[in-house]
Amino acid sequence: MGIANPVRAWKGYSKPQRSELYLRWSLYLMALAPLPLTLLIDSADPGSATHPAARVALVLGLAQTLITLRAYRTALDHYLKRSTDHLRWLALTGGVAVAGCWAVLLLGPRAGSGPGAEQVVFTVPIASTVLFSAFGPAAVGLPPRRAALAGAAALVAVFPAMLLAGVSPSTAAGALTGSGLVMLFIGGSCRSFAWLQSVVWELDAAREAQSRLAVAEERLRFSRDLHDVMGRNLTTIALKSELAVQLARRGRPEAAEQMAEVQQIAQESQREVRDVVRGYRTADLHAEAIGARAVLRSADVACEIDLGEDADRLPAPVQSVLGWVIREATTNVLRHSEAASCSIRLRREDGRAVLELENDGVPAVPLPSQGGGTGLRGLRERLAAHDGELAVPDAGPGSFRLLASVPL
Repeated sequence: MGIANPVRAWKGYSKPQRSELYLRWSLYLMALAPLPLTLLIDSADPGSATHPAARVALVLGLAQTLITLRAYRTALDHYLKRSTDHLRWLALTGGVAVAGCWAVLLLGPRAGSGPGAEQVVFTVPIASTVLFSAFGPAAVGLPPRRAALAGAAALVAVFPAMLLAGVSPSTAAGALTGSGLVMLFIGGSCRSFAWLQSVVWELDAAREAQSRLAVAEERLRFSRDLHDVMGRNLTTIALKSELAVQLARRGRPEAAEQMAEVQQIAQESQREVRDVVRGYRTADLHAEAIGARAVLRSADVACEIDLGEDADRLPAPVQSVLGWVIREATTNVLRHSEAASCSIRLRREDGRAVLELENDGVPAVPLPSQGGGTGLRGLRERLAAHDGELAVPDAGPGSFRLLASVPL
């Protein structure tokens, strides 16, 4: 049960959410670099592990690991423009890292002619590792210039500790220069991870905005057509009605003629509105197939459409209702799945036209955008008007299959 829940949750995530989870944990793993600190200190000088001051150094190293995990989280949230208190955690991470470096260098063995000259080699890489892990969150949560200044300040702050530990100035300068180069590489990698995740979310928002704009454009087209048809007629009806009222108040017989014209214009307007609605609600099979391919490919969905050679010979009502099926099915692919491929096939079978659509990328758990839509119910009603049927057979895990059949 414990394993099934994470797997089910993972399948319920969208692609941007999965990408963020992967990149976020990649950053978290970098924060675990100081964990080998305890083993390295013990191997360098087993006797120092029992010293109280050495225990303080170990506690600082472990604490810095935990604080860095939190700093990575808040820094990434800040980069993705979410509300967070990242500056406090970045400052805390840097302070604990510098303190940990001082503790490791000062509490470790001193350089000299004895055995400590060999053992001091271990303390410098340990201090560098602490700085590496602390610089990652700063590179993500701060602008590049400010992050570089913070990293340089940390290196300068550690330099006196190396001198006090008995490291020669040239060796300390070389070690810090190498540390700076590694910090530059780690910082660039961490910031690239954050940038990549921001691009993923921007692309997802652009795709959603594109869908909304397509709907808004269609609404504007319909409103424009309706305005062109009804605007002039309604204005004429209003003027003639006002004229008829004035004539009726004066007892003029022309009022009846004006009202007869108003009635005629109203009847003509009714017919024109029906034509507009009929044109809006009629779907052409080939036009819908071409539109579906264009829309799906723009959403990076590979679309394969095979309407056969005799699609043009189908009766006009059959072509229209199947065109509606393609339109609604395409909408479902974009809204309710994360498909990578989709196929649409039309064939004749036992005196019926059968349209089959199949796509992958169906999540095991419904996405939050999926509600109790009426699209499939509307298609069933349209097909029923032509004695047709709509079926959704089982297509296996992660796939969706739809069959629409209409008698010929």
